[in-house]
Amino acid sequence: MQKLTEYDCRVLLSKYKIKLPRAELARSEDEAVKYAEKIGYPVVLKLISADMLHKTDAGGVIINIDDAEGVRKAYGKIHSNARAHGNICVDGILVEETLCGRQVIVGSVRDPQFGPVLMFGIGGIFVELLHDVSFRVIPITRRDAEKMILEIKAHDILSGVRGQKGVNRRALVDTLVKVSNMVEKEREIVELDINPLFVNEKEAVAGDARIVMSK
Repeated sequence: MQKLTEYDCRVLLSKYKIKLPRAELARSEDEAVKYAEKIGYPVVLKLISADMLHKTDAGGVIINIDDAEGVRKAYGKIHSNARAHGNICVDGILVEETLCGRQVIVGSVRDPQFGPVLMFGIGGIFVELLHDVSFRVIPITRRDAEKMILEIKAHDILSGVRGQKGVNRRALVDTLVKVSNMVEKEREIVELDINPLFVNEKEAVAGDARIVMSK
């Protein structure tokens, strides 16, 4: 099994036109500052390493960075955190725009009986707590995607509550169908999680991704 780095995940997702946050891979503090100013504050810095794919376990994600000094401190902190976890090869630090919106999850596994299955639900830190998800066998249609969204208990949150605007359902449906197409065509994908997928009134953007390939 091969676990892709987040940077490699971005390459694969972009191939299928799944929307991603603006980001650049920095290999020095100066590059990180340059990219942060290009993208616009606040930014997120993420460790990219084939040796440490669970970035948060190694202190490899720092959010809400507001200025150049903060970028430099975060860049150094991530490198020192990586060193503290052993012989980790740092491929670079991803400088990424900060996203906003409701957090949902889109995932896929290959079931021994049914083949590839798509999963949708409430994401972020609540996915394991709430277990509010729906499933379909891949490939799915747009109608399937719309039904998946309506089947979760918390679907009203996506419509807007207490004065909040509803999310762009069309963009969310588009993303579910694109992920289905990707898993159907990329037969080496064994597991996939896009968590969180940020959805708001304008768009749906893959905030983080984990992909496991069969080889």
